[in-house]
Amino acid sequence: MDDIDRSLLTLLQADASQSYATLGQSVGLSTGAAHERVRKLRERGVIRRTTIEVDHDAVGRGMLAFVLVEASTWMGSDETRDALMALPDVQEAHIVAGSASLLLKIRTATTEDLQVVLRRIYELDQVLTARSVVVLETFFERPLEPVQHSGS
Repeated sequence: MDDIDRSLLTLLQADASQSYATLGQSVGLSTGAAHERVRKLRERGVIRRTTIEVDHDAVGRGMLAFVLVEASTWMGSDETRDALMALPDVQEAHIVAGSASLLLKIRTATTEDLQVVLRRIYELDQVLTARSVVVLETFFERPLEPVQHSGS
């Protein structure tokens, strides 16, 4: 990945609906060359998907919480993943190192809805505790900046 690829990624993260002509002009490539670069980034798995950013408050999902789940045994099984994926309010689930086993990102409409999700998490086998951190305000969320690695 070179500087042009990194620039394309940055531009696409800001607005994925830009035309290849606009992208190409921004990085000094023709429309066709920009299209080919983006196609190769998709083929290599650098661009995994194209999506939109939704205002969570506007769609009734303004309550954001992070939950650290402590367990009696390893929680990295397909069964645990499937159980968490079955909870639509769980947006992200990460296996972590440290005192907790999982870190979950949960979005709900209300604190009552958050309680329902937490009860469902406690129903999972091996769960000992779930420590929640409720977000009061988000200063910013930053897209990934494609950095240059040594040897690239």
